[in-house]
Amino acid sequence: MNARRSFANLEEARPFLTKPLNLAIGMFDGVHLGHQAVVRGAIQAARANGGLSAVLTFWPHPSRLFKPDDPVRLLQTPPYRERLLFELGVDAVITQPFTREFASIKAEEMLPFLQKALPTLVGVHVGENWRFGRGRAGDVTFLQAEGKKLGLQIVSTPRVSTEGEAVSSTRIRTLLAQGAITEVNALLGYTYFSEGMVVPGKKLGRTLGFPTLNLAWQPDLAPRYGVYVVRIRTLRQEGSPWLPAVANYGLRPTVEQTTEPRLEVHVIGKCDLGEGDDVQVEWLSFLRPEMSFAHVDELKTQIASDRERASAYFSRPGT
Repeated sequence: MNARRSFANLEEARPFLTKPLNLAIGMFDGVHLGHQAVVRGAIQAARANGGLSAVLTFWPHPSRLFKPDDPVRLLQTPPYRERLLFELGVDAVITQPFTREFASIKAEEMLPFLQKALPTLVGVHVGENWRFGRGRAGDVTFLQAEGKKLGLQIVSTPRVSTEGEAVSSTRIRTLLAQGAITEVNALLGYTYFSEGMVVPGKKLGRTLGFPTLNLAWQPDLAPRYGVYVVRIRTLRQEGSPWLPAVANYGLRPTVEQTTEPRLEVHVIGKCDLGEGDDVQVEWLSFLRPEMSFAHVDELKTQIASDRERASAYFSRPGT
């Protein structure tokens, strides 16, 4: 396999993964620092044994199967997750459908199942807290014992910690809901981002003297409503310059109480972006929660203050 490829299931991947296969397994929602450590272990093993590195992940999240009324809200869509995994350097990403049939595989059957599905499998890389098999009965100790019987190398990657606490998707979800975007970015190991098309708005920002770009972006897990320092660029061409900006994400209670949150971005300075452009927004710093104002003039004053604070952020050395 000469080019990186994605596969919709194990069966589809099998004909292409013909070299010794080093497989990282996990949900990898967020592809945060802990996930990156697991995946890089598989990549390094592939380089050492002249084989391939691949990620086996799943869709949907198991909670959608077992707790459909209260599923885990995810940090990313599968395409974003896949792109981040490829940016780490893996050769293949396999997104196995998480069905009741797959969930019923017993822990002791998991490695034989994977060996049959992927005959060139030589190593499995997981996080030290990974659980698997029916009822999540299997743990890493059990996996290592079973792997030894089958001649597979099982690598358990220690959890990555910051400030004495393990990096986890759950921790990041909590921080995102709090608006702690600086801390979120530190745990992700990259900057939290949104992508979407600029769509028509009601031009209310323009009437206030602060024109905005309205993004068609509906995340599964919503960040805290509020005002953020962001930067934005077009996706029309690779390497396009970032434009400093300030964004509001929320329901706009003062000018137009909406039922669906919106992401509105006001570019600080010249802006050539407009409706129909596909853009990427990186979230840099939280300024304040969304607020309701008694008068539009109060809102205008606050927006001007938000813009000044965002401008000051970009004026700092190194930004």
